[in-house]
Amino acid sequence: MQYPVVFCGAGPGDPDLITVKGQRALAEADVVVYAGSLVPQAVLKWTRPGTTLRNSASLHLQDIVSEMAAAYQANKRVVRLHTGDPSLYGAIFEQMAELDRRAIPYSVIPGVTAAFAAAAAMGIEYTLPEVSQTLILTRMAGRTPVPQQEALEALAAHQASMVIYLSISLIDQVAEILASAYGPKAPCALAFRVSQPEEKIRLTRIECLPELAKQEGIDHQALIIVGKVLGVRPEELQHTSKLYASDFSHAFRQAVGSDDP
Repeated sequence: MQYPVVFCGAGPGDPDLITVKGQRALAEADVVVYAGSLVPQAVLKWTRPGTTLRNSASLHLQDIVSEMAAAYQANKRVVRLHTGDPSLYGAIFEQMAELDRRAIPYSVIPGVTAAFAAAAAMGIEYTLPEVSQTLILTRMAGRTPVPQQEALEALAAHQASMVIYLSISLIDQVAEILASAYGPKAPCALAFRVSQPEEKIRLTRIECLPELAKQEGIDHQALIIVGKVLGVRPEELQHTSKLYASDFSHAFRQAVGSDDP
């Protein structure tokens, strides 16, 4: 019997933040090809003794696909383990395309991305009523370009909640762009290796962002988070969701004092 290759999101690093379905897939796997530059070894604790573990950090696309194809042809259960959620900067579509060319079936198990683990750690909500109702996940153009209409300047102009991935090496440029859009004194955060033992989450102002990164030695595996929601304290909350408002009716509850059927 041949088993579909499983692309699995490992989550942000804490092995307990992998999904139950992902944990089960690792426990059943014969071969795990994992992104060793990002996936912590701790996540691999869910594999069985004797499982073949292949670090893909030094491999190119054809090597990775060949590893998975050979294991598939040998009737082994293969898990391709990506950090966070594989649909976000996971480069899985090109791997899927190669598997399609070989008529090898596959499935995907989503994972928790670092942006959401960071929000949990900070105790924030990206979409506060009448503060921000939009969350942008993006990256700065570097060696990997971005479409012109998705340039950071264009996205920052919306002043929405925004989490910037894969851009810490360009922190000076990022800070300059964000300062122009949100204002130099707007709140922001650096989130390094969220949920992992080395986690650092630092709140600051945009004008202080580059210096803070240098002081903390944060130059990789970090998110840059910006938005008005970071400046709202619980005691300052002015607007709440209609969902739980006593004067708001919906399909499951009538407003208090309402005579509507």
